[in-house]
Amino acid sequence: MTDLHEQRDDDSPDQGRRTLLKITGAGIAAMSMTSGTSQAFAHTAPTLSSEWDKTFPKSNDVDHQKVTFTNRYGITLAADLYQPKKAADKMPALAVSGPFGAVKEQSSGLYAQTMAERGFVTLAFDPSYTGESGGTPRHVASPDINTEDFSAAVDFLGLLPQVDRNRLGIIGICGWGGMALNAAAVDKRIKAVATSTMYDMTRVMSKGYYDSTTQEERTKTLEQLSLQRWADAENGKPAVGPVSLELQGGEPQFVVEYAAYYKSKERGFHPRAINSNASWTLTNPLSFMNMPLLSYIDEIAPRPTLLIHGDKAHSRYFSETAYELAAEPKELLIIEDANHTDLYDQLDKIPFDKLTAFFEKHLS
Repeated sequence: MTDLHEQRDDDSPDQGRRTLLKITGAGIAAMSMTSGTSQAFAHTAPTLSSEWDKTFPKSNDVDHQKVTFTNRYGITLAADLYQPKKAADKMPALAVSGPFGAVKEQSSGLYAQTMAERGFVTLAFDPSYTGESGGTPRHVASPDINTEDFSAAVDFLGLLPQVDRNRLGIIGICGWGGMALNAAAVDKRIKAVATSTMYDMTRVMSKGYYDSTTQEERTKTLEQLSLQRWADAENGKPAVGPVSLELQGGEPQFVVEYAAYYKSKERGFHPRAINSNASWTLTNPLSFMNMPLLSYIDEIAPRPTLLIHGDKAHSRYFSETAYELAAEPKELLIIEDANHTDLYDQLDKIPFDKLTAFFEKHLS
C-alpha cells in the first residue's frame, strides 16, 4: 500500500497546495477549495420532481418511485425507492446515501438502482437540508442529524410489506460513509454496513487532511467561526461560502477530480447538488469539529463491515483507519487503479459483485 506521507507530498508540490491540505473550517466544509467569489444563497426545498432527472440511465429491470418519510427530528426526507420487477415477499433491503453534498440523483441513486437489479429493495435518499428533502436553513449538515437520516431510512424500509425488517443493510458513499458507520454502531437493526470511498468528515474538518492542522490553527478556525455566528445572528440568516469547485488553476489533483465529476454534465452534475453549483454555510463545520463520528465503530461488531476504497484515492487513509478501529468481522477492499471519485460512477471500478455477495451473505 502507498505510504500516506508520500501520498501527501505528491499531492502538495508547492507551499500553496500544502496550505490547501491543511484547510479546516469554512474552506474544507464546502469541499470547494476555490478562490471564486460568487455565492449560492439558501433556499427552500423544491417540490418533488416527477421526471427522470438522474445522472445515470433508467434501468428496465427495476421499478422506481419517489417517496418521502420523516426522521426523528421531524424533517421530511425525499427518496427514490427501487425494487426488482420480479419482486418477492420479505426481501432484503438497503438504504443508500452520499457523497457529502450530493443528491440522490447522483452516485447514491446509481448504487441503489444497481443493487435493486441484483435483488434488493433499495432506497437512495437526500439527507436533511439537501436536495428535495426538507429542513431549514439549506446547505448545512450535521453528524447527528445525518446519522439519524440513515436510521429513518431503515424505519421506512422496515415498514414496507415486501421487506423483511430483519434483513436491512446500509451503504454510505464518501462523507456519508462516516455517517453510515456511525448509524450502524448505534442502530442495532442494521445487520450489515458497507462504505465506498469513505470520508470521516469530523476528522477532516477538525484535523485537516492527514491530520495536519495544528492546535493553534484549530483554535484560530474556531474563533473565526464563533465570530461568524455574531454576523449570522445580526443578519438573521447564515452566510454561505463560495460556489464549490470553480477551478482557478493550481488546485491539487483530487480537487480537479472532484470538479471532473460534479461539474461535468456527462458525469455527475446536478442542479440540486451542493457540490455541483452551490455552497455550504460558513458555520457548517462547527458540530463536525467537536463530535468524532467513529468513536464507537467497534460496536458495529458482531455485525459485518465492508470498507471499499481506491488505491489512488487521496482519502484512502480514512478507510484504513476505520478498518484498524473496527472489530471483526470486517474487510477492507482496495480497488486497483481507482481514485476517490472513480467509485462515484465508474461501473468498471465499483465492485458491485462484491457488494452483492457481501449483502447476500449477511442479510440471508
